[in-house]
Amino acid sequence: MEKPKAKKQKGMRMRKSALIGAAMLGLAVAGSLHAQEGQKVSRLPPLPQPLDPILQEMLDKRRAQGGAIINLQIATGHAPKFAQAAGTMAFTIRFYAKTPRRLLELVIMRTAQIVGSAYELNQHTPFMKMCGYSDAQIAALPAWQTSMLFDDKERAMLGYVEQMAHGGDVDDSTFATLAKFFTPQEIVEITYTVGSYYSNGLLTKALRIEVETDGRLTVAGKC
Repeated sequence: MEKPKAKKQKGMRMRKSALIGAAMLGLAVAGSLHAQEGQKVSRLPPLPQPLDPILQEMLDKRRAQGGAIINLQIATGHAPKFAQAAGTMAFTIRFYAKTPRRLLELVIMRTAQIVGSAYELNQHTPFMKMCGYSDAQIAALPAWQTSMLFDDKERAMLGYVEQMAHGGDVDDSTFATLAKFFTPQEIVEITYTVGSYYSNGLLTKALRIEVETDGRLTVAGKC
């Protein structure tokens, strides 16, 4: 049986190891950000150090889920609560939607093309491929109306995306076609996705967030 003194010493060692591990993780995140901010990230200045606790927790969670800290998170980290809210929406779209992830990635890609966000196109092209879209389909997406590479369900959804992202006045015929393939819940999810990534695309352009050239991607999730 372990003696009380030995048990106490063991507990102290475990707590010390946990504290050291947490400190090393914090240093790793801070070091990574510092190295990345040594390069140009956006038109904003580097994040103040130490990081805001809300932002630090968000970045730690991203790493724990297998994602890298990308330039979008570094730039928007100047407003931690806003960055947190935006991250919640992105993760809701990615992990909690009823609409198949494959279709939502198509929505995101077409929306990013319409907005002209090179940043979102760079981040989501790998996700399109992860979800099974071919290089030919990705290349054909800007002219999807005349392409034979998309099925009727995808075309109904893309018609809705096209009109929503070009002013929001969706005509009755386009909406009726969409409603043949999607439930009211899915339609709301698609609509939120267009709105979210249209806004995000404008943000990446206005802040001139630099496209990652080192392969960093946000949390991919599963398709």
